[in-house]
Amino acid sequence: MQRALESIDELVIFFSQDGTIFFANQSADKVLEYREGLSGHNIAEIFPGIFLDMADVAERIEESIGTSYEVDAYRSNRTCFHAETKFLELEDDGYICIASDLTEGAYLQRKIEQVQKEAEEAAKVKSEFVANITHELRTPVNGILGNILELKDIEDDPDKKKVLSLVERGCGDMNAIINNILDFSKLEAGKFTIENREFDFYDMVDYVESIHRPKITEKGLEFSISVAPDIPRRIIGDELRIKQILNNLLSNACKFTSMGRIAVEIVKAAQLSGRIELFFLVIDTGIGIKKENQDKLFQSFSQVDASISRRFGGTGLGLNICKQLVSLMDGTIHLESEEGKGSMFSFNIWVDVPEEKVNQTKDASASPKAEHRKFQPKFSDFSADGKLEALRTFGTEENISELERNLNKLILSVEMENWEKAETFANVMRGLTEEAPKEIKNNALRVKMAVQKEDYDKTALTVKTLRDLLEDRGVQ
Repeated sequence: MQRALESIDELVIFFSQDGTIFFANQSADKVLEYREGLSGHNIAEIFPGIFLDMADVAERIEESIGTSYEVDAYRSNRTCFHAETKFLELEDDGYICIASDLTEGAYLQRKIEQVQKEAEEAAKVKSEFVANITHELRTPVNGILGNILELKDIEDDPDKKKVLSLVERGCGDMNAIINNILDFSKLEAGKFTIENREFDFYDMVDYVESIHRPKITEKGLEFSISVAPDIPRRIIGDELRIKQILNNLLSNACKFTSMGRIAVEIVKAAQLSGRIELFFLVIDTGIGIKKENQDKLFQSFSQVDASISRRFGGTGLGLNICKQLVSLMDGTIHLESEEGKGSMFSFNIWVDVPEEKVNQTKDASASPKAEHRKFQPKFSDFSADGKLEALRTFGTEENISELERNLNKLILSVEMENWEKAETFANVMRGLTEEAPKEIKNNALRVKMAVQKEDYDKTALTVKTLRDLLEDRGVQ
């Protein structure tokens, strides 16, 4: 037993009822700096904060048994250090004192607090810098944009107007990036607040639909928005931020979907007095995401991989901002996805109902305290679509029809020198020919490359070659 006691770092001291020490391990002798050893000394010499003097030991020890103390322990030279101490009773006469030196722990705690304080100050400085620099960037970008719009009104040369349109588009993209960075810096600094006010929920949904429908349908995608009829028209919440979340999710869905459809479903999931829980689904049949990469999406400045950033752009902030905004509205956001088949983003938020509308939102059979709707759709229900599978399978009637439609639209866009639209249709055609024979697949890629270079002659030649190959396969 003595050997075991000598091997531990804690101070272990055995003493009798009057406080006389009769054994101390090496750690105790060393830390307390008793060269001749602690035997024969009194425990009150070491812990005067517990025992006033040697005569006080017998009286105080009984009430000290089993209690932990943080007190000063005194060395032989009467300097002291902070220690955690506990007293135990021996089976025979006497007691054990077990003590730990808290000096190092206290030092480390002070260092940790200092580092945390410095980190908080650095984060504050960084957030203020980001906020300031984004405001400064916005001014010249908006200045450029204003001048570009004026030039477009007075410029008649088609080539020059095309260049001006590209600069206008670049300014719009820059403003979107600036807004994302500004929102992110506010969220990180804890200065972002939700501004709740009463608004027309259905008008907001119509506005979101009007923004995204032209671009989605232009790509040849089906688009639908469904709102459950039991959601009240007027609610109290942050309309701007709800729109921001939906806009981000729909923009991503459009960006990553080349064929199939995009759908939005909104239902009332629960009601508690004057509050209701809204549940949103944004579903697409796009490129999908591998299971192991899905957690990366909600991290700041993160893309699934570098190729995604190169092909589609983006800062990697949008979904992180969505996650934090949803959290500020007492909700959570989730993703269910399958590579090559699409994705389903779902999120819930809590909003208030104007007092005069509360009773109108409750079902007659509902509980007076709360009502719940069982709504647990699965992405597999949406993606397991026979039509979509037929669309992806080269040579089917649906696939050939879609190829013909996109090829005609691509030719029309090239004739009108609308290269941006032409590239959209070229991307869709690449997706439709993924399972095609190698010569057709490679030619679809050549069409896209020619369109990206805005080479009219090369595009016309490759389109003719592709059409000839497809006609051999039954595409008229």
